Amino acid sequence: MFSYTPLSSVPLVLLSQLLNHPDIKRHMPLAGSMSEAECRSWAEAKDHQWQENGYGPWAIYNDGQFVGWGGFQKEGDDVDLGLVLRPDAWGLGPMVVRDLIAKGWSDFGFASITVLLPPSRVHLRPLARLGFVPDGELEYEGEKFRRFRLHRP
Repeated sequence: MFSYTPLSSVPLVLLSQLLNHPDIKRHMPLAGSMSEAECRSWAEAKDHQWQENGYGPWAIYNDGQFVGWGGFQKEGDDVDLGLVLRPDAWGLGPMVVRDLIAKGWSDFGFASITVLLPPSRVHLRPLARLGFVPDGELEYEGEKFRRFRLHRP
């Protein structure tokens, strides 16, 4: 159902539409408006994490349609799961997260996975249903985030 490709393989117009969508930016306090050239550089930097860390984020497709990006990023000593879906694909979030978590355990052998959410994200039940527990707060580039952690079963 879901397929994953390098972010730099996504057509820039689709990536730009996602990254500049007002509903997306509302929950991403570090995001600003991005030109297509900035989107290209951003995607290349995300892809580079694979060489640096052995894991990273992907472009996510559902039945051949680009629906967003997600995957793992190094945050200090933690492995953080990020997911950004087009608003019309938000209902896919729990299924994508389960798929990514399964990859985290089986493909990468992570001991735990964190999720960082800004205070604007108030619907936290889906995280709890997946087994994530509150794990403190942190500040990143002047913005506050709540951290949640899931330990490998």
